Amino acid sequence: MKISLYLISILFIAALVISIIYLSRRTALIFGINNTIPLYISYGVSIFLFMFGTVGLINSTSNLGNIIFKIASIGMGVFLFLIISFLISDFINLFYKLKPSSFGLISFSLTILLSLYSYYIAHHTVVTEYNLTIRKLNNNIKAVHWSDVHIGHYRTGKYLENLVLSTNKLKADVIFITGDFLDSKFALDKKYFSPLKKLNAPVYFVDGNHDHATGNNRIYQFMQNAGVNVLNNKIAEYNDLQIIGLSHMIADRESFDMHASPYKPTIQECLDSLQIDRSKASVILHHSPNGLKYANEKSVDLFLTGHTHAGQIFPFNFAAHFMFDYNRGLYNTGKTKLIVSEGIGTFGPPFRLGTKSEIIVLNLQAGKNN
Repeated sequence: MKISLYLISILFIAALVISIIYLSRRTALIFGINNTIPLYISYGVSIFLFMFGTVGLINSTSNLGNIIFKIASIGMGVFLFLIISFLISDFINLFYKLKPSSFGLISFSLTILLSLYSYYIAHHTVVTEYNLTIRKLNNNIKAVHWSDVHIGHYRTGKYLENLVLSTNKLKADVIFITGDFLDSKFALDKKYFSPLKKLNAPVYFVDGNHDHATGNNRIYQFMQNAGVNVLNNKIAEYNDLQIIGLSHMIADRESFDMHASPYKPTIQECLDSLQIDRSKASVILHHSPNGLKYANEKSVDLFLTGHTHAGQIFPFNFAAHFMFDYNRGLYNTGKTKLIVSEGIGTFGPPFRLGTKSEIIVLNLQAGKNN
């Protein structure tokens, strides 16, 4: 990560305090309220409860917990859109002096529109296609890359069935899943994995931080029962392509990642221990875009990751550029091409603004025949 967790925490708390003050004063302006202290308390308590409900109940398995989680996470998103809407109204007010009632009408209307639009974008999956020449590849391969599906409180088995249907229409030779298949323990059940049996291509899976928090061993078992190849620090082969599957881990012993355990092997250590054939084409599957330099050292051709969600919701899509060295899309770095998926699902609020839910299609073209 580019900036420290300590600095992120300070900035986050400062942003929360400023947001509460701003929301309270704008609400007081609209409704003609003189005493803003009750508004400070109301907004502060509401935001705290929404955060607690989202983070604290993410792994709840009860129907009540599921309902509270949904209310809390939607509430967090709507609060953000309310702030954005107030800012837009303030900008309009610089040129056209608005009455408090007009200010409120514009702000609340924008909040509703942004919420509906962002919900639609989060649930409308698009296909992003890359044409890549792999120098050591003998035969062309069409691959599909899923990341961050986040089956759970919002996305269920029905959602997965539709995703499988959409993927089958792409007629891929092979499918790669780079972690965070589940969002929470709410979906830790075989019925949320069984649609994977209908995929019309071999599937290779590595875990992510949400899979770790949800229950790796059971997820591995459900995946295997659904016919998925689970790669936990292993190498598999599809035709002449080496598939190097890494469990979610830090890059090296000097690295820090709040989502990856420091007690596991590192990418550096793991790649040193695996018997990688440098004469063959190779792809690494890993949840987060860490350890790219070690892939380069091993002459790995392609590195597929996700995790960042590209920030998911404006303005965090801009903040993500400061948090991650590689945030979204294709990067050509030395010997290794890196692709960071923006993800299919969402974390927390079921919204996307300034990002997209994407399935990635990789047209891997044989370099040896060119």
